[in-house]
Amino acid sequence: MIWPMHRMWIVVLLAWTGIAPPAIAADALKPVTVAQGLVNPWSLAFLPDGRLLVTEKPGRLRIVDKDGTLGAPITGLPAISVGGQCGLLDVALDPKFADNGVVYFSFAEPGDGGNSTAVARGKLAGNTFTEVRTIFAQRPKVSSSAHCGGRLVFARDGRLFVTLGDRFSRKEDAQTLDNHLGKVVRIEPDGQVPKDNPFVGRAGALPEIWSLGHRNVQGAALHPGTGELWTHEHGPQGGDEVNVTEAGRNYGWPLLTYGRNYVTGTRIGEEGPKPGYEQPLKVWVPSIAPSGMAFLTSDRYPGWKGNLFVGALRAEMLVRLTLDGRQVTGEERLLTDLKERIRDVRQGPDGWLYVLTDSSNGRIIRLER
Repeated sequence: MIWPMHRMWIVVLLAWTGIAPPAIAADALKPVTVAQGLVNPWSLAFLPDGRLLVTEKPGRLRIVDKDGTLGAPITGLPAISVGGQCGLLDVALDPKFADNGVVYFSFAEPGDGGNSTAVARGKLAGNTFTEVRTIFAQRPKVSSSAHCGGRLVFARDGRLFVTLGDRFSRKEDAQTLDNHLGKVVRIEPDGQVPKDNPFVGRAGALPEIWSLGHRNVQGAALHPGTGELWTHEHGPQGGDEVNVTEAGRNYGWPLLTYGRNYVTGTRIGEEGPKPGYEQPLKVWVPSIAPSGMAFLTSDRYPGWKGNLFVGALRAEMLVRLTLDGRQVTGEERLLTDLKERIRDVRQGPDGWLYVLTDSSNGRIIRLER
């Protein structure tokens, strides 16, 4: 077949201008170890001077220097309940960190009845926190070392989203508004309740609640175009989900789920759809155990801009999801050769993706090409 001359010229022009370059091949990724020797790192944040803040689940927060040197644990943290899936969790810089030096972190707070996921803030001064104050604590406290949730995301308006697990043994509470179990909450930076939260003024409802019907959300990020909160959560033996988490919506757990009971494999709830409950955008069966989430906004990886990246613990990989609006159109599994649990994924100020590996010798890895 001979192409008409105008079509041939179009192909040539595209090549000259660089329009729509071919997507980068997965095997072209070059994992570069930035730092190692971390014990079960859970989250990281990028300081303006190029250093990193990294949490370790056993209760330590460290500064990692530009050359990968691990600093001594930062002092001034409150008491932390460490065990199982819980401990020191997420870390996030205040949107005005350059001016105020304020850092937020989530953790399992010990207290009467057991522990619960809490959020504290403090000013970073050298290698210590000052003016530390707990601004939110999940209610009630439960005797559990599972399903702490704990992701922190600042919205464009400066409000703070906090994801809260159902604590494993209290899944039915995810459907009631008189507790924070299995919820996403939305608070002001000082812990106060925004007046426009969806359940403010409803009798018997805790006013911090943004959404309900969650199991254990360990990935959350703002969509770079819409500003919407996207989350993913663990399902039981299948049924991991990706959702757009909106005000006042019910995401079904445990009444609607694609997961199954452990050991027996029996059904837990319906699969849906069902009026009054949100259907997930993406489901994994069997489970990959997702953790960490980031949208790519840089041009570092040709063809991947706008994609959603999800770490996986059980499946030991990084997942790349292609999107068309709210529709997930494709999935690619990356870093499977590492054979490491991926706890978190972030885009750095340099445009590269960074991942944390979850082990007793955890690493910060930058994905170059």
